Amino acid sequence: MTTSHTARPADWQVPSYDTPMWLGRRHDSCVVIPVINEGERIRSLLTRMAALRISESADIIIVDGGSKDGSLEEAFLRGVYVRGLLVKTGPGKLSAQLRCAYAFVLENGYENIVTIDGNDKDDPDAIPRFIDALRRGIDFVQASRYLPGGVAENTPKSRDFAIRFIHAPVLSVFSGFRWTDTTQGFRGYSRKMLVDERMAIFRDVFSTYELLVYLSYRAPKLGYRCIEIPTTRRYPKGEVPTKISAVRGNLAVLSVLFKACFGQYNPPTTTPQ
Repeated sequence: MTTSHTARPADWQVPSYDTPMWLGRRHDSCVVIPVINEGERIRSLLTRMAALRISESADIIIVDGGSKDGSLEEAFLRGVYVRGLLVKTGPGKLSAQLRCAYAFVLENGYENIVTIDGNDKDDPDAIPRFIDALRRGIDFVQASRYLPGGVAENTPKSRDFAIRFIHAPVLSVFSGFRWTDTTQGFRGYSRKMLVDERMAIFRDVFSTYELLVYLSYRAPKLGYRCIEIPTTRRYPKGEVPTKISAVRGNLAVLSVLFKACFGQYNPPTTTPQ
């Protein structure tokens, strides 16, 4: 078993969290999965990842926002090769969960960090391609259902329109990198980028969906190597598994988009770019 630990910088703002399960680091790469009450969806995703033997090249770490559905029992998690379970106890939603997880994995010495949503919409068979790109020196790998070879199945029409004709084009213009799929959380990041003080991701301003947009905006501006790779994203027929409400939630996402693009999430010691 490989072990490594780095002290947390004093200025990092990280929500409080518990670590009910941690089996130690085995690889230099990890897969972070944020969840909250995903029920059978997270169990399906983890079972698929086990079948793909993802754990043979990356440690699987779940960061839970406070699930009450019993889907994360330790016996099950061990059976599908999960190495760690974090449970956020402090305030905040997705971005707060991710700050917990990223602080944890960076402190534990991981070099390549992949994140995939726990709602089983993304096909985990792309994870090795993310890790390979990061090992080749890419700093930010974004999944895209819209690239040639990608698959977008049952995407709600309103969401499809908003991503393709508003969210991705706006971020592309302001970041200087041509993005095609900007709202999903299936991504890979280098350690170097996440610890960069100019990026400064460990701030309480990142609570809901701000961190995802901010990283897509800020990384190209700072000269980090970014790519997209084609992936499959399948929404189930019928009810859409999402934490974003149809009207208020989508308006909030657009508000975050424009705040990021006008530099409102940039570190206070830097000039907005």
